Amino acid sequence: MSRTILVTGGGTGIGRAVAEHFAAQGDTVVITGRRPGPLNEVAARNKKMRAVSCDHTDPEALQRLLEELPGRIDVLINNAGGNTDFDRASEAEPDLASYAQAFRANLEANLISAALTTKALESRLSAGAAVVQIGSIAADQASGSYGAAKAALANWNLNVAAELGPRGVTANVVSPGYIADTEFFRDRLFDDRRSALIDATATGRAGVPADIVGAVAFLASPAARHITGQVLNVNGGARTTR
Repeated sequence: MSRTILVTGGGTGIGRAVAEHFAAQGDTVVITGRRPGPLNEVAARNKKMRAVSCDHTDPEALQRLLEELPGRIDVLINNAGGNTDFDRASEAEPDLASYAQAFRANLEANLISAALTTKALESRLSAGAAVVQIGSIAADQASGSYGAAKAALANWNLNVAAELGPRGVTANVVSPGYIADTEFFRDRLFDDRRSALIDATATGRAGVPADIVGAVAFLASPAARHITGQVLNVNGGARTTR
């Protein structure tokens, strides 16, 4: 039976790979994000996919998104986010106002966006639906406001699991380590840092979007109906080898 899947941040990287996987399985997939260009490019190549521009930190934008969505969502993947520190010019000693603005930006992008989206779609999640949050290994490391936001995401997900569990809805977090072939680091990942990230793994390689796709697909499958409130780390063993 075909399902309806919503993938936020579905125009590039992990979100795009996840969306393409579900579309290839015959599911109807809606991808969202702030940039229409990448979204439309991906959706144009697949008849099972539709692109809708949306800023998931904006309640009004989410209300407009609801008008574009079907009445039932079977899988919600909160993938939109990223380290917003990479989007601003570095400051040697930012003043307090700048520090607050930068900290809030990561919370908005990675925590508030997921919370607002899940709340907006709560009544549309079908019985037995799956919610999957895309977290990060940064949640367990000293990674500034980005890591704090991802740690909060994992904690907040416990509430989602508890609140939606009676309806048969599961809520889990997939927590990637370093994943190559994405826009995450913008142009700020240099060779020495890349090598260090790979050396920290037990597998001796960078992750790729397909690694995350497999984990998300499992958590959204019938085999995972009794798994909820969990964090699935997909990082090549990096957490245990640092």
